[in-house]
Amino acid sequence: MLVGALILAAVFLAFANGANDNFKGVATLYGSNAASYRTALALATIATLAGSITSVFLAEGLITAFSGKGLVPDVVAASQSFLLAVAFGAAVTVMLATRLGFPVSTTHALTGALVGAGFIAAGDALNLGQLGTAFFLPLLVSPALAVLIAMPFYAAASRGVKLFGIERESCVCIGPRQFVPVSTMASNMASRDCCDAGCVSSAGIELSVGRNSECVIKYRGNFLGLSAQGLVDGLHYCSAAAVSFARGLNDTPKIAGLLLVVKAFDIRISMIALATAMALGGIVAARRVAETMSKKISIMNDGQALSANLVTAALVIGASRYGVPVSTTHVSVGAISGAGIVNGTVNGGVLGSILLSWVLTLPIAAVAAGLLMWFQNQIV
Repeated sequence: MLVGALILAAVFLAFANGANDNFKGVATLYGSNAASYRTALALATIATLAGSITSVFLAEGLITAFSGKGLVPDVVAASQSFLLAVAFGAAVTVMLATRLGFPVSTTHALTGALVGAGFIAAGDALNLGQLGTAFFLPLLVSPALAVLIAMPFYAAASRGVKLFGIERESCVCIGPRQFVPVSTMASNMASRDCCDAGCVSSAGIELSVGRNSECVIKYRGNFLGLSAQGLVDGLHYCSAAAVSFARGLNDTPKIAGLLLVVKAFDIRISMIALATAMALGGIVAARRVAETMSKKISIMNDGQALSANLVTAALVIGASRYGVPVSTTHVSVGAISGAGIVNGTVNGGVLGSILLSWVLTLPIAAVAAGLLMWFQNQIV
């Protein structure tokens, strides 16, 4: 009975993880209008599944890290009741944040749940030194590192675009996803500033754009014989797939670590089952977090979105390879914010709310896991 409850809790955690995290890799595609919500979600689902399956072979270090070994005594780490409390505390926390539209870290929630359940189960035997070096340090450093890398990377990329003679131009959207450069309409317009005032064409079509943020930046020119905009779009899709792949690679083994104690199941089969639950969570319940990540943190043009994705993919894939438990959420938000700081579009209020949700994630997960662990002890 306890084994069944542990498996269900792990699957629920994987579902909650998918609902909160699946869209983060493709948030820049949707946010920069390079893809519709459904197209972006389909890409995220496929790439995440591929990353999850690959993690079976490449991410053994994360499986061990999130089984609780080293943080609590081995006898506690092998306890089904301890792992059940951890899975439950993390799942409840991530699902609550998803319902509220906050992009939080499953890694952070798992860490908090390990602390809460570990404190009740092990007391003074809880290894706080292991907690600081193996868990807290990577979680704190990764978003700051993403910001610090994304800012100069985006700035350098912008200068490189100019060196190759590729120009950026403002566009307005007429009808369903038909981006028309303002420069091609200027001769037919009563007003050339289509971002700040209404425009009337010679054909009698009235255009009105209320805010500068509603103008879209596209690229004009060629690079190595290829259309600059087409090349950016292609790289953008590839980078979004890479981030989603990295997320599946990094997150699946963390949840699978909770099932190591279930000897009746091969860990590889467990990881595939969890990957399926993650995909379903993203398909069913990703919309609210998607809107926050894509539309509210920063106004993204294609160049900013591509830069943020490349930085996120590089950091998360590298961390997964060496068993470092970074958060895809923290890295992705940090990269998007870093590029937004450079072009002056980052929304400080939204970013502050997200940071507050990150602060609250750990104690909420710790309390939830600790309460379930205490309740189980009382029954025993």
